[in-house]
Amino acid sequence: MKNIYRPLPLLLLLLLSGCFHLLPSDGGGQGDIRTDIRPTDPGDIALPEGYKAEVVATGLTFPTGVAFDAQGQLYVVESGYSYGEVFLEPKLLRVEPNGTVATVATGQRNGPWTGVTFHNGNFFVGEGGELEGGKILRISPEGSITPLVENLPTMGDHHTNGPVIGPDGNLYFGLGTATNSAVVGPDNYDYGWLKRFPDFHDIPCRDIVLKGLNYTSTIPLESKSGVQTTGAYVPYGTPTREGEVIKGSIPCSGAVMRITPEGGQLELVAWGFRNPYGLAFAPNGQLYISENSFDVRGSRPIWGTADYLWKVQPDTWYGWPDFAGGLAMNGDRFEAPDKKAPQVLLAQHPNQPPKPTADLGVHSSSNGLDFSRSNAFGYQGEVFVAQFGDMAPEVGKVLAPVGYKVVRVNVENGVVTDFAANKGKKVAPASKLKTGGLERPVSVKFSPDGQSMYIVDFGVVKMTEKGAEPQVKTGVIWKITKS
Repeated sequence: MKNIYRPLPLLLLLLLSGCFHLLPSDGGGQGDIRTDIRPTDPGDIALPEGYKAEVVATGLTFPTGVAFDAQGQLYVVESGYSYGEVFLEPKLLRVEPNGTVATVATGQRNGPWTGVTFHNGNFFVGEGGELEGGKILRISPEGSITPLVENLPTMGDHHTNGPVIGPDGNLYFGLGTATNSAVVGPDNYDYGWLKRFPDFHDIPCRDIVLKGLNYTSTIPLESKSGVQTTGAYVPYGTPTREGEVIKGSIPCSGAVMRITPEGGQLELVAWGFRNPYGLAFAPNGQLYISENSFDVRGSRPIWGTADYLWKVQPDTWYGWPDFAGGLAMNGDRFEAPDKKAPQVLLAQHPNQPPKPTADLGVHSSSNGLDFSRSNAFGYQGEVFVAQFGDMAPEVGKVLAPVGYKVVRVNVENGVVTDFAANKGKKVAPASKLKTGGLERPVSVKFSPDGQSMYIVDFGVVKMTEKGAEPQVKTGVIWKITKS
């Protein structure tokens, strides 16, 4: 007679799976959150013993990154765009010692400006490209803006991210994918961009061969009404066939690219990422990136994938859209409740994808990162990652808030440890806890002397069934030092 008993962990997993199906989502931006004011209190942030937090600047609108000039002066970029289809003018601001800011440069409404770095007397900014395509901008200290590269294919779900300067003196930056999982569908219409660009889709960096899987959906596009059949890497309403070859081109989707600070020809570094948001070089010169992984949405929803920290090897494909963290989309491993299990889209894969350096949490939105290089701060050689926090229910259901903190990662063993998080009975943004701590950390940056870490806090983003409702003038810059 066969043994009908299952191990206790499996029974618990089955029980929790059933509960997950029945319970409502409770993300950090959902429910009763404070949107009228944004108080700040460093005492509400839990830090390791011997560290302290202080407020540097408040009242910012959608800040995403900071940089220091040759004199150590602090600057911040306001992105000019937020999910929720809020378009403003992006800005580069100088942060004065008293916390006030002065405008250095103002960009066009083609955000978000996702990051900033300073090199050889100029600032370099990644312009997301929601309306006109992505750009890498050079900005002089006087505020003159010069595009180094334009028309990057990032008008979709994800944007042009970065840049950072590599040991070779080149600018490295990320290009996010147009879609969640390579198939254009209803979620992209809800995000807004498919209405603007009905023929936009993901672009592979190299030639790929499709299995010919197609998906049906209906959205109210004037040019493509009624039930439409859509394959991978093609415009909405375009079916694909088995063995079809999609030609690769540069620039492309889901890739890390590089260019010289003077401009010139784009070079592909690595590809097969969904949204390579944060980029940082370790003290030994090795490039690492954070990847925002799949959501439970669209024509091909993917369930239960973490965000990842990757060690980037040149000329390597990292798995998107058929792998998550080195695991293939086969079986029911990534099957969302009440959805069909995803299947692989490519008939051939460029290579066996590597394994990630670390898993950073499902729906944590692990974004900007930087390495500690000084014993004066501590944890030398470890990378610190800002976790923006879940965007539930839009990206998928969560039973409790995820992210809303800064973690540190030992890149040698992949161990992830909380570094800065709000005090309280649960992890959550300050607006949900009704405190004055962290809201949505989006990036971190160490000072040139390595003694201080600056946390860029994007601000309050309320989530409803209709989508994101970002709150202006709720962004903050925090400073962490070893006391």
